[in-house]
Amino acid sequence: MKSDGFIAISRPDARVLVLGTLPGKKSLELNEYYAQPRNVFWRIMGEIFAFSPDLPYADRTLRLNENRIALWDVCASAYRPGSLDAKLSNVVANDFSAFFDEHKAIKLICFNGAKADKLYRSRVLPGLPLPIAQIPTQRLPSTSPAHAAMPFDEKLSRWRTALG
Repeated sequence: MKSDGFIAISRPDARVLVLGTLPGKKSLELNEYYAQPRNVFWRIMGEIFAFSPDLPYADRTLRLNENRIALWDVCASAYRPGSLDAKLSNVVANDFSAFFDEHKAIKLICFNGAKADKLYRSRVLPGLPLPIAQIPTQRLPSTSPAHAAMPFDEKLSRWRTALG
């Protein structure tokens, strides 16, 4: 099934860009990033930035913006049965040149898992101009329930080190 991504959640003064791959089935149903209840993304953000992950979605995204964290996906669209990133095909990347033109304060790009990192490096990075292509990147452990082998506290520690 073809899935289209969401617009970025960001302000022009964002300092960190967090990239996933593409919204999963539950996120698409609710039109919210990381809507799958077992995904720990919002729990981690709440721990790092001192807000409840149970806040309404608009309030959670506002808290990210207040902390100068931008949230987006590598894929503008792709084909994917279900929600597993391993099954992505026909990937169309988002327009990162336009994004970085509007977000000149980005100093770090963090990937929510290995697939986002891999797709960015293969589909986006080769087309970026040199100053943007040199923005430091960091792969973080996926917050997906599919990556349940790593304990929550370890995921939180790694995310806190990158974003805190």
